[in-house]
Parts: sequence; structure tokens; C-alpha cells
Amino acid sequence: MDETQDKNASTVRRGLLGAGAALGGAAALFAPRIAHAQTAPRSKLQTIKDRGKLIVGTGSTNPPWHFEDASGQLVGMDIDLARLLAKSLFDDPTKVEFVLQGSDARIPSLITDKVDIVVQWMTVTPGRAQQVEFTIPYYREGVGLMMLARGGRFTTFDQVKAAGADAKIGGMQNVFLEEWIHKALPLAKVDAFESPDATLQALNARRVDAYMADQSAMRWLMAQAPGRFVDGGYGWMPNSYASAVKPGDPIWLNWVNTVYKEAMMGVDFDGFAASYKRWFGIELATPKVGFPAEFS
Repeated sequence: MDETQDKNASTVRRGLLGAGAALGGAAALFAPRIAHAQTAPRSKLQTIKDRGKLIVGTGSTNPPWHFEDASGQLVGMDIDLARLLAKSLFDDPTKVEFVLQGSDARIPSLITDKVDIVVQWMTVTPGRAQQVEFTIPYYREGVGLMMLARGGRFTTFDQVKAAGADAKIGGMQNVFLEEWIHKALPLAKVDAFESPDATLQALNARRVDAYMADQSAMRWLMAQAPGRFVDGGYGWMPNSYASAVKPGDPIWLNWVNTVYKEAMMGVDFDGFAASYKRWFGIELATPKVGFPAEFS
């Protein structure tokens, strides 16, 4: 082999070696890789079951949702729902610890894992839904007018509206009170009071013609004094109440939703209906048998 042939042969060998290395690298790049097992995040559902009790954030001063009865026991619609969750988890409605908190603590207590769930008349809003995950709603709230059944100037919303500026509406003082009343009664006079009790006293004393309040609170007051008050028959500013959980745990959220849905439509309906009757005076119709009404 002469010098020229030897150089040519060496060049060919280097080319083949380079090509082989490139193919080997490509083969390694595209070769199947060994799958490594991923550990699934532990759901709060299992954590709660292992702990043996449910921890619920709620309040204690807002009937009929959450308040202390004459014996000092925590009661209300939110409390019934929390006990339903405990019963569904442990077959024991008492296995729940209540963390009493203000409305401003609802989201922080979830994010910091102080509580497992918030059941505290929480209105669903897009802003809050960026911070927590809401369950399906269990109540549709709104405001309305409560008036004296006898001895007052008006007994219906239509009468109040027809009176225009001659009607005076009372409500608990807040920055939105006039705006809320004037959404439905643009001409009515507005009188603000420092508490619901003070507003109720003004209505009883006939210093105001009607009391604007959440409809759930109105129903509760009417149930406490049968025949004394009357609902004006019109509601506005609807909003949904739901429970809230910390984001990122679909197993826990799905389980709570299952319990709530079956309370409203299925196996636990009798208990749910009894709570609605007790706290709101509302008689729920028994869900129809056959095709699920929620999908119709």
C-alpha cells in the first residue's frame, strides 16, 4: 500500500468511526428509557382517616348557619354539613373538631393546613376560586325584605316599590348598603344600623318599613317568631354558598362533592331535608326516581 492509499484508508476508517459514534449517540438518545416509579401525593382524605377526626373551619355568631344555642352547643346548617362529612368518614358525626374563625381567616386557614375544609357560609366568587377550590354549592343566597305581618305600612315588595321615596328600608351598616337597596328600590330611603338586632328593633318599633337582610336570616327570624313577620316575596343579588378546600387534591374534593351531592339527591337526602326545614323553614321536594334530575 503506497502512501496515498494509506492516507485514503485512514481517512475512510476515521469517517466510519465518526459515523459509528454519531449513530451510537443517536441510538442512545432515542432508546427506550427505564421508567422510574412516581410517588403519588398523599390525599388529605387518607390523612383525615388516619388521624381519626375531621378539622373544620367555621364560625359561631351567624344564625342559622353557625351559632351557639341556649345550651352553648354549636349548631346551624354549616354545622350539620360538617357532621355529615364526619359521619360519612367515620360513621360517627361527633368525630369533628371545629376551629372557630372570622370570615377573613377562611382562606388563610386552608392554605396553611390549619383546617381540612371550610364550611362557613362562603360565597363563591372568581377571585376566591383562584385561591381555593369550591365544592358544589349547597345553598343559593340572596337579599330580600322582611316586614311586619300586621300593623306595618306594607307587606309586599311591590307595595314598597310603589311607595317610592315614601318607603324607608333598614339594614345593617356597611359601605354597600345603599347600593344594594337601590338595586331593587332606587327611590327608597335607607337607614343604617350597627347590628341586625338594632335593625330588627327598628322594624318592630315601626321606625323603618322593611328590613333588608339575607334571605336565610329572614327565614330564621320568621321561624323564631311565627306569624310576626312576612317575607316581601322578592329576592335579588343571588350568590352561591359552598365549602372550600385547599387546591391540588382532587381526591379529597371529589369525595366531599360526592357526599354533598348524595345528601341533596340521594342516600342522605332525608337528613339534608331535615336541616333545610329546621334552619330555613323550607320543605324540599323528594328527588324524582328515574333519570337523575341534575342532568336534565
